Amino acid sequence: MSHLLSKARRLAVAAAATVLFWGASASAATDVRVGFIPVVGAGQLFVIDGEGWARDAGLNLKLTQFESGPAMISALASGTLDAYYGGIGPIMVASARGIEVKVYAATAIEEMTFVGRADFAAQPQAATAAGFKAFSESQGRPLKIATQPPGSVPDTVLRYWLQNVIKADPATYQITAMGIEATQQALLAGAVDAATIREPTLTVVLARDPKSKLLAVGGEMLPNQPGSVLALTGAFVKANEQAAKTIVSLHDRATTLLKDEPNRAAKHLQSGLGKGLTDLATFEKAVVSPASKFVADPMVIKDATKVMQDFQLKAGTLEKAADLNVLFDDSFYRAAAAAR
Repeated sequence: MSHLLSKARRLAVAAAATVLFWGASASAATDVRVGFIPVVGAGQLFVIDGEGWARDAGLNLKLTQFESGPAMISALASGTLDAYYGGIGPIMVASARGIEVKVYAATAIEEMTFVGRADFAAQPQAATAAGFKAFSESQGRPLKIATQPPGSVPDTVLRYWLQNVIKADPATYQITAMGIEATQQALLAGAVDAATIREPTLTVVLARDPKSKLLAVGGEMLPNQPGSVLALTGAFVKANEQAAKTIVSLHDRATTLLKDEPNRAAKHLQSGLGKGLTDLATFEKAVVSPASKFVADPMVIKDATKVMQDFQLKAGTLEKAADLNVLFDDSFYRAAAAAR
């Protein structure tokens, strides 16, 4: 009898210890305020959140959506964000302005695409200087192109492609800045002739508008095009170094899942991005589209980032160059890769 009581006490003590452990773990969870752009290129974030990995690792992700990277800069500057999932362009601007933030991982490359519609897309060789000229002359007006605000990756890649790759006459096109959702709506409503878009907008537009056409993919616009990144503020890393390392490690793990199990990942992207309006099949297509090339190693995009930065400096959209040797920190990624 005493043996049974002793065993019961041990079980009770073990159960109490378990409750205390999980209670302590929950109370000790580290808050991470994450700003993100609603694109498939930031897919790792939704996988980390959807799989429950962050919670299991003692991280409490507090997600805030922004319509463009530049819109997140003020949040970074004011100290209301710890982590950033968005285009690298605004991060270069922030770093050049003295905001302490670094790129610890890439998320995807060559996300940006150029899509045309209706009469413009129907032209042979539409995505050429000759195609722009022919359309402008036939319509008696410049080609209307939608993209995100100046300083963003979509705007920068578009202008780089127009000026340095196809070398279109500036008189043949007109660029209008708007948010991601507004760009999709403008394309589908026929308010613009073309746009630079990412997934899942690309899949949505091509499915809903049979007169739309993918005219240029990311690698054609800017080879190894740097897209979205995972950046962390200096203040967060200093205060929570282990949490910062954990985020990068989970990001690396999520990158593998996106590539190896796209349909599993698509469910999390639909939950995080679909808002109940976009079906799962759309995300399943978007995750494996030509515009979805997931990578985690930040050094993969460093050289192309210099190309982008040099272009921005020349164009005047970037006042001061960021020191890329300071901006990029691959130490946490290397540690994560070694621990796979």
